[in-house]
Amino acid sequence: MGNLTGDGVGDPFPAAPTAVREKTATRLGFEEFYAASFQGVATQLYAYTGDLDQAHELVQEAFCRAFARWSKLQGYDDPAAWVRRVAFNLANSRWRRLKTAAAYLRKQRVEHVVGPSPDRVTAIAAIALLPENQRRAVVLHYLADLSVAEIADQEGVAVGTVKSWLHRGRAALAAHIGADGKEATGA
Repeated sequence: MGNLTGDGVGDPFPAAPTAVREKTATRLGFEEFYAASFQGVATQLYAYTGDLDQAHELVQEAFCRAFARWSKLQGYDDPAAWVRRVAFNLANSRWRRLKTAAAYLRKQRVEHVVGPSPDRVTAIAAIALLPENQRRAVVLHYLADLSVAEIADQEGVAVGTVKSWLHRGRAALAAHIGADGKEATGA
């Protein structure tokens, strides 16, 4: 068995190096500070925010920041005041972000529009029944306001072809919708 005098030679439990002892003392000092201060700061933040979970979260974040700076904070007269100030600042920042987000969302609201009229539904259904060329010609001429020549140029066909598509498309729509604008039955 080795020397049990604690001089470090043959000692089964040699003394920790000075830096390790200081880190351990610092950690223990912070743990004591945390244990003594957490509840009080959390209660104050709960009274401030009105939300216990949010208060605990904010205080935890403030203590995490304090731990990273503990070597400096432990010399303060009241390190809990620093933690409290950080927690209050975090709460204020959160409220500002939520206020900004709410203002943004108010501006982004979807405006509700009235649904399509029965006539529009009937017209869309009738247009959907047309052959592709006639449907495209009717949509481009009557909805996109393109001239017959522009449609012919876009589709790469003769002007007479577009006129034919429009004539046949109008006739098919009239047969489907009827002369009075209502859907024809049995069409």
